[in-house]
Amino acid sequence: MSTLDLSGSKKRKRNNNERVLFKFKNFGEQGFPTEFIGCNFDQNVKLLLEFAQQENGSIWSFQLEVHRHPPMHVFLFVVEEQVELSLNPHCKHCQYIGWGNNLMCNKKYHFLLPSKDTIGACVEGGGGQKYKYKTDSNNIIGGEIIKSKLNLIEIEGHMMHGVFHSNGFGHLLCVNGSLETPTSSDLPGHSIMDFWDRLCIGLRARKVSLRDISTKKGMDLRLLNTLAYGEPWFGRWGYKFGRGSFGVTQETYQNAINALQNMPLALLAHHHVGIININEILIVLSRYQMLSGHSLVTLCDAFHFMLELKSRIPKENNLTSCYPGLLVDTTCRWSPKRVEMAIRVVVEALKRAELRWVSRQEVRDAARAYIGDTGLLDFVLKSLGNHIVGKYLVRRCLNPVTKVLEYCLEDISKAFPKQDQGFRVNDSKGKQQYKITWVQLMKDIYFLYNNILKEHKRLMSNYTGIFATIPTASRIILDTKYFLKEYKGVSEPDSRIEADKSKIYCAIMLATNDGFGVEEKVMTPFECFLMRNDVTFDELKIEVEKTFGDMYLGLRNFTTRSINNLMSPISGIELVFNVMKPGSKIVLGGVIMSNNDDININGGIFEGIKNNIIVDCICGTKDEDGERMICCDICEVWQHTRCVNIPNHEAIPDIFLCNKCEQDILQFPSLP
Repeated sequence: MSTLDLSGSKKRKRNNNERVLFKFKNFGEQGFPTEFIGCNFDQNVKLLLEFAQQENGSIWSFQLEVHRHPPMHVFLFVVEEQVELSLNPHCKHCQYIGWGNNLMCNKKYHFLLPSKDTIGACVEGGGGQKYKYKTDSNNIIGGEIIKSKLNLIEIEGHMMHGVFHSNGFGHLLCVNGSLETPTSSDLPGHSIMDFWDRLCIGLRARKVSLRDISTKKGMDLRLLNTLAYGEPWFGRWGYKFGRGSFGVTQETYQNAINALQNMPLALLAHHHVGIININEILIVLSRYQMLSGHSLVTLCDAFHFMLELKSRIPKENNLTSCYPGLLVDTTCRWSPKRVEMAIRVVVEALKRAELRWVSRQEVRDAARAYIGDTGLLDFVLKSLGNHIVGKYLVRRCLNPVTKVLEYCLEDISKAFPKQDQGFRVNDSKGKQQYKITWVQLMKDIYFLYNNILKEHKRLMSNYTGIFATIPTASRIILDTKYFLKEYKGVSEPDSRIEADKSKIYCAIMLATNDGFGVEEKVMTPFECFLMRNDVTFDELKIEVEKTFGDMYLGLRNFTTRSINNLMSPISGIELVFNVMKPGSKIVLGGVIMSNNDDININGGIFEGIKNNIIVDCICGTKDEDGERMICCDICEVWQHTRCVNIPNHEAIPDIFLCNKCEQDILQFPSLP
């Protein structure tokens, strides 16, 4: 096996019997393994596949080195699927993200990173080229010939599976990252996403969608991450709101995020009537208030801190943190002894309040009986909020009703019950020290998620006032599963273009009949064409017809009849770049010919399935969104089962009447 690492400065033709080892960490970057200089996505895929090992006519593979010590290799398979021969030519992923009206492409390209489990299912014995999925010197998974294209595409459990249409629109179907150390035989999720993002950029993808339904220990990660960071985990790579289910719009989604993130923790203490496990919730929040060293004011603050802490604590180790009880500025004009005395007086005054909330003025008046220096008292009251004193957490918050600062003592001795009240004093430094384990942190995250965010029908009636926002906002975020990212797509003018050539961008316009009349619409995105500077319009039309015919199933018989966005008619022998500037965009109108006659476009050449069903759900949805639906047996209108109170765990009834038809039936006169 050769271990050459190709850089893209030179294009290298490879021997069919030679397998080249590429670096995983930079695969897909410019020059690794090729210069992605194609004008569009399809051309760049072909440039990439020149460096691949061809398994058969429609499957290629790359062997990628993740790291050398210990040795770890993975395989990238690229599968070309001819849509015309496919059992499922239409794309449901396009339908659900809102691209159902895109013209159907001739080809799809599947990019797969098999896991250590699925690589065995992708190969079969019986001689021939052998694959070695190498993870370390003592663990080599052997296999032989690829079974079939369908087997490779349809099997579940790959580390990564993404699919592109030949026009550059794509879908990331799965990412299954390992949570283990990098020496594991599978890759961590962030490494897989970095790899996928490099591929999309290098190949010049246009737009890529994904469906985020990832969970962990019963928690929906898109809700957890959106609360903590304002975006799902995939947002780190630029994926944003694509399409909501159940009528959720982008504005509704953003409002839900803002409402949930800005929910004040202080309200849990002030208005907790009816909330189950409220005492345990406050104890858990106190634990992380102690660990944070700064005030955790909102739900976002608490979950953000806990998830950041999770990323820093090794699974097998404890976290030991040290924080002072009260940090006094070195420029403070009072001695530490006087400050400490004032703190004790304030705490004792709050103790006498029996753990209820009292105003700042009440605390100040009670402490003045012992401390005559009002300046010292004001300093302590200002500095003491949300700090630990002994076994108490001194809470301070603004009363949302009276707009007055209030204080309260919270007994946190139960926060770390197995660790001597959770902290111990270090006499030499005067700091409090306490520990928390990764397991305890995960339990606390799950506890807060389950008791604050998760919907419980039996508890829904307990949420009143501002707390009623929590389950509503959580449901809106959970109903947003489809995200997308827009990439560069069509290439921009490049300094490496030959002097005698220029770029021009072309799109196709067709006359469509939507049932209300004939309308001319631009049916394709603009594609880049690199043409000679002396090219004529007739030559450009021939090239456009060929390129779009190779790319789209419905444009194989397309014939150009006009150039729609020119100010005046032009002759076919006229030079393009005498009329248009390089880099300009032109729209070519025409028709699809069949037996030399014009034909109408029908649903068969669109990515979405045009099955003429009517969707009109009470949530506002007017199109299929990937959620379970039911059809009324009278009016044949489809609605979400959830919206008509049929739980997901229940089977769809044999006969169903929508509310409107049911009411109409009730209006019928009774039989004599």
